[in-house]
Amino acid sequence: MEFKYRAIGIIHSPFKEPKGVPIQASAAKGIKGWVEVFPEYAAGLKDLDGFSHIILLYHFHLAERGKLLVRPYMDEEEHGVFATRAPSRPNPIGLSVVRLVRVEGNVLHIEDVDIVDGTPLLDIKPYVPEFDVREVERTGWLERNVHKLEKTVDDGRFRQKV
Repeated sequence: MEFKYRAIGIIHSPFKEPKGVPIQASAAKGIKGWVEVFPEYAAGLKDLDGFSHIILLYHFHLAERGKLLVRPYMDEEEHGVFATRAPSRPNPIGLSVVRLVRVEGNVLHIEDVDIVDGTPLLDIKPYVPEFDVREVERTGWLERNVHKLEKTVDDGRFRQKV
C-alpha cells in the first residue's frame, strides 16, 4: 500500500542543518521557533491556543531512507530502527512535543524545538497528559543511555548523501 500526504505548513527553527540539533524536544528547552501553517489550513487552528503543548508530526525531509538497522545517537550498537527514534526510517515521520507560546493568525510560536528549519509539517495534535502520559515498566536499550540525552546532538549520521 502507498499513501500520499500533503504538507500543511513549514516548521522554522534556528537549525539550518541536522548536525547540532538536539535529538529530542525535551533536550531543547527554550529553543524558539515558529510554524507557518498554510492559509488553506488556518481554520483548523481554532481553539489550539487553549493548549500549552502540541504534538507536531513532520517529514524528515533531509534524512536518508529505509535503514532497518541503525546506530542511534546515544549508543554504539546497532538496533532495529523501530526500537529507536532515528530519523532514517522506512516512512521518515518525526514527532515532537513542543510548547505552544501563542497563535497569531496562521503562525504558531513555539519553544523546545528540535527540528531543522524548513521541515514540512504533516499534522498538529494537542498534547493532553491524560491521553499521552503512560506509566512504563521498561525502556529497552535506552535505560542504560537516557542519561546522555542532555549532551547529545545530531552528528549528521542520518543525513541524505548528496
